[in-house]
Amino acid sequence: MMIDWVHFTFWQSLAGGALIGLAATMLILFNGQVAGISGIVGKLFDMRQGAWRFAFVIGLLLSPWLYRLFAALPEAQFEFGWPLYLVAGLTVGLGSRLGSGCTSGHGVCGLSRLSKRSLAATLVFMGTGFVTVYVARHLIGG
Repeated sequence: MMIDWVHFTFWQSLAGGALIGLAATMLILFNGQVAGISGIVGKLFDMRQGAWRFAFVIGLLLSPWLYRLFAALPEAQFEFGWPLYLVAGLTVGLGSRLGSGCTSGHGVCGLSRLSKRSLAATLVFMGTGFVTVYVARHLIGG
């Protein structure tokens, strides 16, 4: 594997990671909630939960337009048809429910809280991703 150093976005990636960490920190300090996207979206329409969930999701949806004010958005490349993306999205949603959280809840927030359950979940997420990419790119797709 080779890194495409010409197109490597070090500063943008560093800034994005810092902003994710800042948002997760602010949410847990000021609201006592973990910034797990599947949990936030899963309870989006529960009126007892407050309007902060809507604000969080709106922020996620508006962030590409804010980014576009400062830099060009990367070109989206779709290698497969929409049916496969639909199945993949549903599979990720199912996995998030079965794993009691998603990569943002376990990988970002859980690991920073030294949660053993989140460590196990993140290792499973990452390992499954590695195997899936290997099978799809090297055994099936070529």
